[in-house]
Amino acid sequence: MAIPTYEQMLRPILAMARERDISRRTIVEPVADYFSLTEAERALTIPSGARTVGNRSGWAMTFLTKAGLIEKVARGQYRITPDGRRYLDEYPDEILVKDLRRQPGWKSAWGRDSSDDESGEDTRILDENSAIAPNELVEQGAAALRKELSQRLLNEVLSQTPAFFEQLVLDVLLAMGYGGTRENASAHLGRSGDEGIDGVVNQDALGLDQIMVQAKRYAPDRPVGRQAVQAFIGSLAGQGVTKGVFITTSYFNENAAEFVLRGSNTKVVLVDGQRLIDLMMQHHIGVRIKQTIELLELDQNYFDEE
Repeated sequence: MAIPTYEQMLRPILAMARERDISRRTIVEPVADYFSLTEAERALTIPSGARTVGNRSGWAMTFLTKAGLIEKVARGQYRITPDGRRYLDEYPDEILVKDLRRQPGWKSAWGRDSSDDESGEDTRILDENSAIAPNELVEQGAAALRKELSQRLLNEVLSQTPAFFEQLVLDVLLAMGYGGTRENASAHLGRSGDEGIDGVVNQDALGLDQIMVQAKRYAPDRPVGRQAVQAFIGSLAGQGVTKGVFITTSYFNENAAEFVLRGSNTKVVLVDGQRLIDLMMQHHIGVRIKQTIELLELDQNYFDEE
């Protein structure tokens, strides 16, 4: 089964709190057991690296606390309240976020005065997206924006001239620490005649090791095949180089990808269009920061220090 939403965890966690005090750390495995999650499902993480089941059970506890159904009784320990026991009786099947909103003090618990936001827009957002924990919603939104930017960036790269593509590849290599200086790298990279570039650049600033580079500006539906990759690997020996990077704005077909995995004295890395775009975004090439959102969390260690 899919990992349950934090809303689906509300009643099970509240029921567990009726039996014993709970904590965010110790509740994770009981919740996973309750929903019969597999080992693979238990190991799933959100983009930040936190376990999905732990993230959602933690948010469920936050919502239960805001509603006054559980309360903190010691460091990290929570206990069911009389209202919590009443909710278990009133809602024998499930407890939804909209049910929590009925609790007095719900808005003030979130830092909003009861007279504010009469439209209830903020709390409706919680209801409509109750399948997604708030921080997961932020991360999914960021991922969607990144995906859209990725496609726009690739389209822009494909629309540029061969001369621009040459500079782009050079910028990516320099950003990753290859090629030494721009002047040195430019002197050793040249156009290959098929809207691509090739050449040998330094792997380090001193030129102690070298890397052969080949880049093809192909349309997304024009793959690079085994023949091109095989020819590139063969050219490494002619240059006395054992490492190479083959870059394309399209993709490598299965035969090409398998060929580089065969045992040889050379090490070749294939960079397809998506990976090229990822590198551009990682090193801020052709993109810039539009907005930074800072997400804070409670530092419990600060308050526990004596």
